[in-house]
Amino acid sequence: MKRLGCLVAFSFWAAALPAGAQPTLTLKAVNPLDAARPSQTLELAAKDLAPLAEKDLRKIHVTDAAGQERLCQAIDTDGDLAPDQLIFQSDFKPRETLTFKVSVGARRVYKKDDFRAFGRFFRERYDDYAWENDRTAHRMYGKALETAPSEPLASSTVDIWSKRTSRLVLNDGYMIANYHVDAGEGADFYSAGATRGAGGNGVWAADKLWVSKNFVATRTLANGPLRVLFELTYEAFDVNGNAVAEVKRIRLDAGQSLSRFESRYTPAKAGALVTAIGLKRVDAVQKDVSPELGRAVLWEPIQKGAAGHQGVAVIVDPKVFERSLEDDKHLLVLARAPEGVATYWAGGAWDKSGLIADFAAWKAYVDDFARGLQAPIQVTLSQ
Repeated sequence: MKRLGCLVAFSFWAAALPAGAQPTLTLKAVNPLDAARPSQTLELAAKDLAPLAEKDLRKIHVTDAAGQERLCQAIDTDGDLAPDQLIFQSDFKPRETLTFKVSVGARRVYKKDDFRAFGRFFRERYDDYAWENDRTAHRMYGKALETAPSEPLASSTVDIWSKRTSRLVLNDGYMIANYHVDAGEGADFYSAGATRGAGGNGVWAADKLWVSKNFVATRTLANGPLRVLFELTYEAFDVNGNAVAEVKRIRLDAGQSLSRFESRYTPAKAGALVTAIGLKRVDAVQKDVSPELGRAVLWEPIQKGAAGHQGVAVIVDPKVFERSLEDDKHLLVLARAPEGVATYWAGGAWDKSGLIADFAAWKAYVDDFARGLQAPIQVTLSQ
């Protein structure tokens, strides 16, 4: 079964344990690609960990072959207040196989320095929801911004905060409220406005893009240290004469430049819905589209307040990729949304971050990411 870039296969063998001994599991993870893969997220469901006989996933620990403990995060994916998923991360060399021990210990208590991913609802700025990790940051707009007295805006766009630090900066940025000025760690240079920005989507019907307004509700499901996961709810909007509502689930893991987006549209006609995911175009842009990888990339100059260039990208499953096209504001990727569910990855990178130097490097990063989605890390658990 596939999850989050990992292929998880389970084979258990039972062994008699000495009296009082705690059960453990052995995890083997294989990188099937001839490419290095840093910051890969390995994910285990609660039922996979059942042989450990511990329901509280916050007490599950993972150690590598050298005996070093890996930072783990227990996640409640359905909002019932009981974690049902455990994740941790590892770097992989090309074709590398790694082994880990999974065991039960004391309930984990995080330190501030553990956090490499974070997000929350910021009511203090007209209902933003903002999220970040050690590479990038984004925000989307809530209902209050539609009637803001200074600059009202109705848009379900995806905005970018360009970062050149691995430090988490959102809380400080909103506290100081001067996040359009770079004080050495980056700033909000991206003008998303009423465009789709860096991966906002909508419904494509009658040769036209139909989009929602601002979100009206939020739900945070995970908030670091390795993953931020949340939902945004949008009121029904017009799609060629039909009212369609949307719930968008977004997640971002540490060490990654792309977030995962999942839009669930209702009501949805099975097999009939097509999503259009947009990347805002500016002048002097470099671009490339690969239907084989299901991805589109842009490389464009920063428009305000900073030097350098911004890369943006979107990836869909090549099996649902239909075509790409351009309108007066966007490069759009059209993809089928089976049963009204549209899933894709999108994000951005700034060349001043020290992580992505130019268009060739950005395209290579996105291509590797897309290939990784098609060839997940293979994980086997044994007892």
